[in-house]
Amino acid sequence: MTNAIPTTESLSLVPKRLPGIIFTVVLIAYIISVTQRSSLGVAGVAAAERFDSSATALSTLAVVQVGVYALMQIPVGMLLDRFGATRLILIGAALMAAAQALLAFAPTLEWAVLARVLVGIGDATTFVSGLRVIGAWFRPRKVPVMQQMFASAGQLGQFLSSIPFAVLLGWAGWTSSFLSLSGLSLIVAIAIAIFVKDSPRRRFESRPVSLRGAFVKLGEAFARPGTRLAFWTHFTTQFAATIFALLWGYPLMVEGLGYSPTLASSLLLVPVIAGMVTGPIMGVVTGRYPMRRSDIVITVSVLIAIAWIITILWPGEPPLWYFIIVLVLMGLGSTASTIAFDLARTFNPASSYGSASGIVNVGGFSASAISFLLVGIGVDWGTHLAGGTRDWSAFQLAYWAVPIVIAVGVIGLLVERHKSRSRMENEEGVRVDSLPHAIRRQMRRKN
Repeated sequence: MTNAIPTTESLSLVPKRLPGIIFTVVLIAYIISVTQRSSLGVAGVAAAERFDSSATALSTLAVVQVGVYALMQIPVGMLLDRFGATRLILIGAALMAAAQALLAFAPTLEWAVLARVLVGIGDATTFVSGLRVIGAWFRPRKVPVMQQMFASAGQLGQFLSSIPFAVLLGWAGWTSSFLSLSGLSLIVAIAIAIFVKDSPRRRFESRPVSLRGAFVKLGEAFARPGTRLAFWTHFTTQFAATIFALLWGYPLMVEGLGYSPTLASSLLLVPVIAGMVTGPIMGVVTGRYPMRRSDIVITVSVLIAIAWIITILWPGEPPLWYFIIVLVLMGLGSTASTIAFDLARTFNPASSYGSASGIVNVGGFSASAISFLLVGIGVDWGTHLAGGTRDWSAFQLAYWAVPIVIAVGVIGLLVERHKSRSRMENEEGVRVDSLPHAIRRQMRRKN
């Protein structure tokens, strides 16, 4: 497979509208993938009633889904390098169509868990494959901006699951609603098969590679400190919005804060809108200041942790205006998580990008799986302490998981940033000063 980064000269031969068409179709595939992923978020209360399960048992649906997603990232990255992006997106859409059809008729929690496993596998193929397509169809300087647009606009899938799907669920019931989602992924599979090409050069870019060669490539990607820096970047920034959107945000707002189902469904969109607004800005900033990407990530992560600590410690229930600020910051965190893939792209050769991006994507969804379980246990424990009533106090206890997991991620990020910068200085002669030192130096220059 030819994995060379496209040049301005090679892309000048491509019809001007074609990259935009390819991007649009792949973006729609990602939007529907996010819809499938987050559909359980507004169905959490209905799922608890349908399967008669506790909070911890219900968490297994989300834990299994994101756990499988995380475990699949490295195999998906290796398959991406082997078979190309188009095939993986197509197979993923077909799997999600089958999974949601299975969930529509699931008689027990065990069948629902199997369905979410299939959703996790199908979902795992879409995002990193979409990033590969973007890298092949757009000029290098435009790639970070397009990646941010892709990641941010893809969160429209949460809009589809939080409002239209929530309305459909209340009106048509469980089976018809999830069958409708199955049909959407089937349509996506057909569109990918018709319109999408791996690159301007050929429809399917694939190269036979031995299993040993694939693992060698994976090991080389993991050995680079920049890849591990990207892993901890994704680990730290992505999970808070994920656990909120996929499962625990809706119950927190309805059962914990007493919001109406309509208001809760609408508020699920706030992180999405915040991400869509800040995504292009983040892409421009990271493209202009590539040496400060980790500083951006740390700043955003610390803000999210502080915001949740204040929420947890707020006397009584936090006011709506403040809670909206927390939601906006979580949307900013989702946007910042895309920086991880830009780090993986710049610290790895193009031929290893699939393996590196797979390692990176494990980060955020590992953090999500851990947090899902911690929040579920916390809610059950808090409910028990409250005498069997699931109220705000139970969620206050449970959501300590967010700042704790962020703290672990920031420590890992700082360790790998130091290693990465040391390697850059030793091998390339590039020294990156600390941000305060760089700011002081810039101020002295201006004076």
